[in-house]
Amino acid sequence: MKVALFGAGRIGKVHAASIKMDPRCELVAVTDVMTEAAEALAHEHGIAARRADEILADPSIDAILIASSTNTHADLIEAGAKAGKAIFCEKPIDLDLKRALEIGRIAKTHDKPMMMGFNRRFDPNFAALKAALEAGEVGKGELLAVTSYDPAPPPVSYIKVSGGLYRDMMIHDFDMCAFLFGMPKSVMAHGSCLVDPEIGAAGDIDTAVVVLTYEDGRIATIRNSRRAPYGYDQRVELLGSEGTLEARNEIENTVVKSTAAGTVSAKPVFFFLERYMRAYAIEWSAFVDACVEGKPVPATVQDGVNALALAEAANLSFREGRPIEVTSAMTGA
Repeated sequence: MKVALFGAGRIGKVHAASIKMDPRCELVAVTDVMTEAAEALAHEHGIAARRADEILADPSIDAILIASSTNTHADLIEAGAKAGKAIFCEKPIDLDLKRALEIGRIAKTHDKPMMMGFNRRFDPNFAALKAALEAGEVGKGELLAVTSYDPAPPPVSYIKVSGGLYRDMMIHDFDMCAFLFGMPKSVMAHGSCLVDPEIGAAGDIDTAVVVLTYEDGRIATIRNSRRAPYGYDQRVELLGSEGTLEARNEIENTVVKSTAAGTVSAKPVFFFLERYMRAYAIEWSAFVDACVEGKPVPATVQDGVNALALAEAANLSFREGRPIEVTSAMTGA
C-alpha cells in the first residue's frame, strides 16, 4: 500500500516513522505548506516532496495520512474522498461541529477506510483496561475517572488557534469516555484559569473538570490541567460493580528506592511522544489492517464527530453554567 503524508511537523514525523515500521505499506511522498519542512522529511526518508494536488491526483497512491494543521483536516478529508483514497486523519476533524457533521455524511458514502487518529485507544494500558471491562472482570462499569495533565502549557500563540481546551486537549478524554462507556446523556463543564493569566487573556482556560452523565445513571469525570511539573499525568480509573480497574502512569524507570526516609520512584515520562509512541505505531497498524485485510476501522469519523460534539457541549455548558443534553442533532448519528 502506497501512502502519502500531509504535514511534516512534529506529529507528521511521528507518523512517518510509524508508516516506515509497517512492512505492508510504503511511504512515497510528503507535502507541507512549509516546503523546507517537507523537503527535509522527504530527504530523511528518501522519498519525494510533492504538492498536495499532485498527490491527490496520483492514482498509484492508495492512502493519505493527514497530520497537517487542524484548519486543513476537513478539506483534505473531502478532497481525499473525492480522489478515492483511504484516509487516516489526526484529530479533530475540524473545530466547527457543523463542518465535522458534513464530513461525517461524506464518510458514510466513502467506500475506502476512513480513520481518526485517537491514538489513546491503542495505548496497551488503556486497551487492556477496555478488554477487562468488556470481559466482565469487574462487573458492570459504574464510575469512570479520566485524568490528563500536561507538564506545562503550550505557547499562548498556540492557545489562540487551538480551539480551546475542551476542543484541543480534552477531546482525547471525551473519546476515551466514549470508548469505554459510550456516549453520555449530558455534559456539565467547569473551568478556570489558574496556570497562566495570558491563557485567560486569550479567552481560554487551563484547568477544567467535566462530568458526563449517562442514561442508565453511570457517571464519568474528566480532569484536565495544563500544568503538572512532575511530568505527563495520564491515568484512567474505573469502578465496577465487582471491582476496580486502573491504568497508571508510565514512569521513566521502574526502580524504587526505599529507605528510612521513605519510598521514592521515578516521575511519569515527560510528554506525549514518550508516553504514546507505541500507541501511534499500533494505531497505524490497525489502519493498515482495515485497508489491506478488510478489518473494521477501530476509530471512525463518527467517533471524531462524537468527541467534537462532546467538546461543543462542554463549551456551551461552561458558558451557560448548566448541563447540556447530548442530542442526535449534535452527533448526526
